[in-house]
Amino acid sequence: MEKRERTYCRHLYYGTGKGKTTAAAGLALRVLGRGGQVVFAQFLKNGQSGELEPLRRLGALVLSGPSDQKFIFAMTEEERAACARLQQSILARALDLAKARPGCLLVLDEGVDAAEKGFLPRESLAPLLEGSARWEVVFTGHSAPSWLADRVDYLIRMEAEKHPYRQGIGAREGIEY
Repeated sequence: MEKRERTYCRHLYYGTGKGKTTAAAGLALRVLGRGGQVVFAQFLKNGQSGELEPLRRLGALVLSGPSDQKFIFAMTEEERAACARLQQSILARALDLAKARPGCLLVLDEGVDAAEKGFLPRESLAPLLEGSARWEVVFTGHSAPSWLADRVDYLIRMEAEKHPYRQGIGAREGIEY
């Protein structure tokens, strides 16, 4: 029987619903549980999500923004420019780490939003969409732009039908972050 070369797939978890990062972290946990390697890069986030420290303890390499990361709408133009430089450096570091770990899972949490809002050039993500990439890649974000959706293997939409936020309940530590 002829041995087949391993196939690496691309995932996009998107939508307005809760669970995109949680799903990506769950897949990372599964990979780690099977002895695999994970690079988990967060974009436009402050590194305070509850799943990050356990992933680190289990061996994932985690990259994220500073704890004082502002929301985009609250940034000045200078802060947006500095944030763009930071997001691009996070992506460059994540790609370097993944290149050194063929077969790893590479998660780009909110990578879609970073690209769609101009913080990451779309072309910087192009190598991850080629069939020759040697990693399983997960993108998360609020939308599924055609430049990405047309090239992924898994396209998973998460939509909120009900959410406590609509009842005035804010984000809760350990549940939403």
